Amino acid sequence: MIMSYGALAGIIAAVALLILVLFTIPVLIRATKATKQAEEMIKSANESIQQISKEADVLLQQTGDLLDKTNVLLADVNVKMETLDPVVQAAADLGVSVSDVNASSRKMAKRVSNFRLKGNNGIMSSALSSMFARRRRRKGKD
Repeated sequence: MIMSYGALAGIIAAVALLILVLFTIPVLIRATKATKQAEEMIKSANESIQQISKEADVLLQQTGDLLDKTNVLLADVNVKMETLDPVVQAAADLGVSVSDVNASSRKMAKRVSNFRLKGNNGIMSSALSSMFARRRRRKGKD
């Protein structure tokens, strides 16, 4: 059996192709496994994203409800503050009035303490006493 150079070349090519296929099969198997893992990871990631999206929707809904309640509460507080403003203003006006009365009382006390009767002190004091006594009797305090 004599082989020609062409047949020998064909056998060598066939063996080389067989070796190439044998070395390519593990690479293809690994590539297939890696592709399956990538598909599983993508599927898992999509499920996680969907779950996070649903939870975010619920959170946004609750946040919207909370903002609505806050707006209602703030409107109520504003109405109550408008109701309270006149009371605060009245208290401030009362404080000013009391301060004015105190100032007037001090001024009057100074005038009375600085008032000295000239001349006959006894007559003036008895006249003032009788005048105040008459006033008390008229008001029914005596």
